[in-house]
Order: sequence, then structure tokens, then C-alpha cells
Amino acid sequence: MDTNQLRIALFSGNYNYVRDGANQALNRLVDYLLRQGAAVRVFAPTTDTPAFEPAGDLVSVPSLPIPGRGEYRIALGLPAHIRDDLKRFAPNMLHVSAPDILGHRAVSFARSQGIPVIASMHTRFETYLRYYGLSLFEPALEALIRRFYQRCDAVVAPSQSMADIMRAQRMSDDISIWARGIDRTIFNPDRRDQAWRDTFGLQPNDVAIGFLGRLVMEKGLDVFADVVERLNRGHVPHKVLVIGEGPAKDWFQSKVPDAIFAGFQHGADLGRAVASMDVLFNPSVTETFGNVTLEAMACRIPVVAARATGSENLVADGKTGRLISPSDMQGYAHALTAYCQDESLRFSHGLAGEAASLPYDWDRINQAVVDTYVRVIGRATHG
Repeated sequence: MDTNQLRIALFSGNYNYVRDGANQALNRLVDYLLRQGAAVRVFAPTTDTPAFEPAGDLVSVPSLPIPGRGEYRIALGLPAHIRDDLKRFAPNMLHVSAPDILGHRAVSFARSQGIPVIASMHTRFETYLRYYGLSLFEPALEALIRRFYQRCDAVVAPSQSMADIMRAQRMSDDISIWARGIDRTIFNPDRRDQAWRDTFGLQPNDVAIGFLGRLVMEKGLDVFADVVERLNRGHVPHKVLVIGEGPAKDWFQSKVPDAIFAGFQHGADLGRAVASMDVLFNPSVTETFGNVTLEAMACRIPVVAARATGSENLVADGKTGRLISPSDMQGYAHALTAYCQDESLRFSHGLAGEAASLPYDWDRINQAVVDTYVRVIGRATHG
């Protein structure tokens, strides 16, 4: 089967109304599919104030704001008019990107119509419960997610470490890798801008420890704040540069009151902000790939990250950054102290990180998903 014979119906809980790494990866995939001649139709919740223009044809599905996290929406399923639209489109593959109500209903539709379905794994939803005092329910949520993935014909995971975890959790017998790429016109060391740093009071010799991402607790904000406090108690010279917005911003500001909050950055502005850091600190254990880690590496910035899914497949410990046990606060502090005090170490690890980021080309990576579509359709067609 050629790519131009593909007719893909893609289901997403958040395709473009809030910008994050998952939906940007989906939009890049759709753009690639369209450039290869495939037909794509996207079904997702929408708002009147999308974060960016969507790639491809986007069909709005009925949705409601999620209680307590109103910036996100949850789809209510597949009403009759959406099912009719799907039948008219006549997909030969369904792609579901989240184990939410919409995803479950889409899988059921695919099964009823004899259409093969793959799932892309973007977020470790079960780990989120730890940050909201609900760890007791993690096994039940994991079981629900397992049921979702086991109903799909195949799964694409963003990293080998995530694929290994999914196999251990018995999520699927068919798991391949759909990694993430990097836009080198945006993320490269030449984007570093001392004039931009000057606007925030960052002098040329100041070491800026960066945080990059949505300001939500599941990104490890509590760990970041704890480690910064340890650096302060140890009188380690440093500055903290926070790039991003989110509902936990007030809490985070109260815990790191001396930090520079540069707000949300996008496109070339984001590349400038990342390249203008001196070290990235990414303590999140909920990442499935670690987009921010790769972006920093491409900008020649060393990374201190949790030894967890995503980053552990990107960071070579002691060569391009440091991987620390998620609960080892002193280990994080020691790693950051070394970078704050040793410019040559920052440079050598940053240079190695940039070299390690070079193979992550978006078109090559997205072709892996196309190959999975074709393989699964062929298997369904020929038994």
C-alpha cells in the first residue's frame, strides 16, 4: 500500500486548543501525512480560542471543561452526526491518541466497522494521580488504560523505555516506536541571546538553571523547588529561569520567589529562551519522551533529569547531562552544583548533547507511524 492510499481518522482529546508536546506531535504527523498524499480527518474537542491553527481538517466533537482543570476539555463520545461523518469519510485506519471517552468510543466504532485501529501513547496518565494524593487509585486506572490499549491492533510509544514499561504492564503485544523530532531552525545554539537575558537581569556570567514546560504539579514542580532551596542553602551561585505558564504558577512562584518567570514562549522566541539557559533541570517522571530535554540538547544545553521514561533514552549520564533517581534530592543538587561551578563541564556536555540530538528528524520519525499504518492494514486485509 502506498501512503496516498491511506485514509486516516485521528481522534485527540486536545488537538489544538491548548499547546503541548503531544498535540504538536500529532499536528506534525498530520502535516507529514498530507504532504505524502494521505487523506486525514481529525476529530477532537475545540474552543473559540485555539492555541494554534490545526493541521488538516478538524471536526469538533461535543465536550465539556474538565472540573478543576478548565483549560482542558473532555469529549462526550461519538454522537450520531460524528459517526455519520466518519462513515462518509470511509477511513481505512483509525488512530486514537488518548484512553479517554472519545478514544474508547472510537475504538468501539472501529471494531463495529471492521476498521483496524492503532493507538499512540503520549502521557503516563496513571502517574498523575501521585501528584494529587490519589495514588490509591493508580492500579485501577492502569487496568482501565490496559483494556483500552489491548483493544487496539497496535500501539506506538514515544521511547524505548516507555515501550518497555507498557510491555511490562501488559498493555499490548504489538508496540513500536514513534519518537519525537526537533526543528533545528528553532532549536540551535545560535539562538542564545545575551540582550534577551539582559532584560531579565541575567548577566553574562550568571548560570541560569531553566525549567521548561506547563506549570502543573505533575511536571515535578515540588521537586524543582526543593532542589533550588538546597542550592540556596549551600550558597551555590545560580539564577532560576522559568519558561511556561499554567495553573500552578502562583504556587511555584511562592516556592521559588527569586526565580525569573519569562512566561509562555513559542516558535523562535522559545528557541531563544531555551538557548539562553545554561542548564535545564527536568525532574518530571510523567514524560513519555521528553521533548523539552531534546530541545535543550539541540541548543547545546546540558540536562539534569529524572531517571525516568523519556529522558533516560535521551540523556547519556555523565556525557550529555545527568540522570538522577527521582527521589534523590541531594543527587539533583550535586549535579546542578557541578554545572553551576564548572563552565567547561557545561560546554562539553552541552556539545555532546547537541551531537546526540542530530538523528531526530521529524520526517524520518513520522514515517515510522506510516509504516505501522501500512503494516497493520496489511495484516487486517490478509489475515
